[in-house]
Amino acid sequence: MSDTAQKPSGRKINWAVFIPVAAFVALAGLFAIMLMKPHRDTSVVPSVLIGKPAPETALPAIAGLTAPDGSPVAGFDPAKFPDHPILVNVWASWCAPCREEHPLLLALSKQEGVIIAGLNYKDKPKNAIGFLEGLGNPYAIAGADRSGRAAIEWGVYGVPESYIVSGDGTILYKHVGPLTPEVISTEILPRLRGEKTGS
Repeated sequence: MSDTAQKPSGRKINWAVFIPVAAFVALAGLFAIMLMKPHRDTSVVPSVLIGKPAPETALPAIAGLTAPDGSPVAGFDPAKFPDHPILVNVWASWCAPCREEHPLLLALSKQEGVIIAGLNYKDKPKNAIGFLEGLGNPYAIAGADRSGRAAIEWGVYGVPESYIVSGDGTILYKHVGPLTPEVISTEILPRLRGEKTGS
């Protein structure tokens, strides 16, 4: 055998390069399963705050906002929420879906015992007031979250979003996106009335 003859080199495979690919495939598969899940409600986003106390962030009133009787609308303070379930709605004048759900909020606010607290997200006071003067004000309580910090504490993904807070200050429910008549009748009103729901 010639001295110049070389043995075939046994190249080792570096399996570490395949770890990111395997992780990506696993995540893609998980997302695909979630998307194909039957009866999946895309408006219901899991929140770590469900079943926990509502954030205690107090917000100042929207400057110049008044109730139908001419009295100033109180600022947003969870410590002063009533001792029964309340609807918290995150909205902004620049938000088109907020305009879409607004008539439903107005109708809901006229129902006996229903109190809606508005969290006005990253808005100018004059724009917020113009929005409510033009479309009507469903909010018995409304605070200005000019910086968006309070919304972060509430776990807001975007506007509009709505929460049900119990009389003891616990977050019971979260809805992402504009409310619909079906959501109001099957999810919102039963919880506001202290009734059991199927979800």
